[in-house]
Amino acid sequence: MQLDGRVAAITGGTAGIGRAIAEAFLAEGARVVVSGRHAGRGEQVVSELGADRALFHQGDATTKEGVEQTVEAAVDHFGHIDIMVNNAGGAERLAPLVDLDDEDWDLVMKWNLYSTFWGTRAALRHMLPRSYGRIINISSVEGKHGKPVLTAYVAAKHAINGLTKAAAKEVGTQGVTVNAICPGLVITDIIKQNGPNTAQAMGITFEEMVDLFAAESAIKRPNTLDEVAAVAVLLASDIGAGITGAIYSVDGGTAAY
Repeated sequence: MQLDGRVAAITGGTAGIGRAIAEAFLAEGARVVVSGRHAGRGEQVVSELGADRALFHQGDATTKEGVEQTVEAAVDHFGHIDIMVNNAGGAERLAPLVDLDDEDWDLVMKWNLYSTFWGTRAALRHMLPRSYGRIINISSVEGKHGKPVLTAYVAAKHAINGLTKAAAKEVGTQGVTVNAICPGLVITDIIKQNGPNTAQAMGITFEEMVDLFAAESAIKRPNTLDEVAAVAVLLASDIGAGITGAIYSVDGGTAAY
C-alpha cells in the first residue's frame, strides 16, 4: 500500500496507459480521479474500478478548463491532491511536415504539450502550499528521437521532457517531484484504432509497423501497460522522493539515452 491516503488525478484516465495507472494506484491504496471526454465510458470505468475510491470527471484535455477542472474535482471530492498524472495525448492527423497545416499542429500541441503545462500548473498551485506532490508526465519514446509523419507529436513530446526538467528544478526544494515516463510501443485500444492510419502514412501495414517498432527495441516486443504503470507507482510513492527531473524510458531499450 505504497500510496495509502494519497489522492491522484489522471487526465485521459479511462483507457490505455491512463487506466492502467489508475488501477495500479488504486491497488496501492490511493483515491483516484480519472478524466475523459465521454461520460458513458467514464462512468463505466469508475464502476469497474470501484466507485468508493474512484471518481470520473468529464473534461476535454485539449482545453485549459478541462484540465484545470480535473484537478479541482480531486480537491473538491477528496480534499486535496497529491499526485498529478498528465497522461492525455496522442496524434490523430498524420502527414509529412510539408503537408501539415496549422490546425493539425495546434491540436497536437494542445492535446499533448499544453495539457501537460495546464495540469502541472494547476496541480502545483495546490501542492506547493502543502510542501508535497508528485507530478508524472506521460511523454513517449518519440520524445527522445524522431519519426517521419509524426513531426508535431515528436516536437510536443520533446517539449514535455524539457518542461519536466525545468519544473523539477523550480520546485525541487519544496517537496514536489516532477518526472516523465517515455513509453515505447504499447498496444492500447487507441493504437489499434489509430495505428493503421499511422502505418498507412508510413507506407506500410499496421502489422509491419508493429514489427518495425518492436525490432527497434532490445526486447523485440511491445511493452505492456503493467510495465508502464509500475514505473508510475514508483515515481508517485515515497520511495521515489529522491527522483526528480528524470525522463524514464519504458521502451524495451529502444531509445539510445
